[in-house]
Amino acid sequence: MDRIKGIILGAGGRGQFTYGEYALKNPQDIQIIAVAEPNKERREQFVKDHKIESKNVFTDWKDVFKREKFADLVCVCTSDMMHLEPSLVALDKGYDLLLEKPISPTYEECEEIANKAKEKNASVAIAHVLRYTPFFNTIKNLIDEGKLGKVVGIDLVENIGHIHYSHSFVRGIWRNEDVSAPMILAKSCHDMDILLYLIGSDCTSLTSYGSKGYFSKKNKPKGAPHRCLEGCPVREECPYYSPKIYLTGNVDWPVNAVSNDLSAEGIKKALQTNNYGVCVFDSDNNMTEHQNVIMKFENNVNASFTMSAFTSEMTRGIKIMLEQGEIVGDMLQDQIDVVNFSTNEKFSISHVASNSSGHGGGDDAFMSDLVKHLKDKKNYPLKTSIEIALQSHKMALAAHDSMKNNKCINLKDYSK
Repeated sequence: MDRIKGIILGAGGRGQFTYGEYALKNPQDIQIIAVAEPNKERREQFVKDHKIESKNVFTDWKDVFKREKFADLVCVCTSDMMHLEPSLVALDKGYDLLLEKPISPTYEECEEIANKAKEKNASVAIAHVLRYTPFFNTIKNLIDEGKLGKVVGIDLVENIGHIHYSHSFVRGIWRNEDVSAPMILAKSCHDMDILLYLIGSDCTSLTSYGSKGYFSKKNKPKGAPHRCLEGCPVREECPYYSPKIYLTGNVDWPVNAVSNDLSAEGIKKALQTNNYGVCVFDSDNNMTEHQNVIMKFENNVNASFTMSAFTSEMTRGIKIMLEQGEIVGDMLQDQIDVVNFSTNEKFSISHVASNSSGHGGGDDAFMSDLVKHLKDKKNYPLKTSIEIALQSHKMALAAHDSMKNNKCINLKDYSK
């Protein structure tokens, strides 16, 4: 196989700017030969960028599968609630899948896709790209070396960032779990997966607590309008005033999610009509804002995870307590600090990221690994197969259940 031929279902942020961009940068690896995208502007731009033949351009993903199989890989980049049906149809047609995380909003649907993949002997790669980052792979290697003894406990913190949270989970398409997925699944199945990766054992039980309600009408400033551009009286002090975020001259993320027309006038017009211009205290959001999870693993490791909207930076911080040492890392700072209790040796590892792609280099590394797998499945097994990803999804959904129902959950008996 010279190069992989791929189909993109959903030319939004991930479909266009991650997987599509990888194909443009690495034409020797993969060529995107078809796209299904209902948004006319996005579709036309994607077709232009990838020089896609008119016969392979679709507005509805269902039309892709009215034809016999004509590519190797289908990249399912639709909204979370729309993963199940195209995945099942693509597998029935004989395609391998790249499935954007989360697999699906319910565990039953996750299992249904996994069972179909097994039936069809198909590869389904889940975009748990943190497993491919130099940052977490360096930490994994430090653990596996064994010089610091066995892992006793891990504290992992996902600092979502107040602006990121307001953009994606208050104003954005993930603002309401009824039409997307629970917050800890939509955002933090990554983190459940990384804990499994580093600990090397399945989670047996967990309990979780969370809160929400700051981004609600009760906290709306007096006199604030429904839209920021309608004359907000607190625009100077409000960090979420939409022009401060979207009318800065930046045309990359998060601005490229607001409008297809990235001129100042085009962005301003979008803020006057779509949800990105609505006051954060006046949206229809219901996502968890802060959540803690305590977990027990089969190999007797304990772990804690904190996810919070109320942070200044977007980063993941981690502390790993081992029998004979400590590892502390900050993903944004790209630094890992190590202490060996036995030798009193202390050292730091900086600038471990090997490329500038998204998620600390994980996006491009994930795609590169997937291409190698598809070209030689026998010698290149997937690091993030759907079978591996099911456990992290079970953990996230169980944590959501625990938070809502105030109970400890045994993972071995949990299949909701």
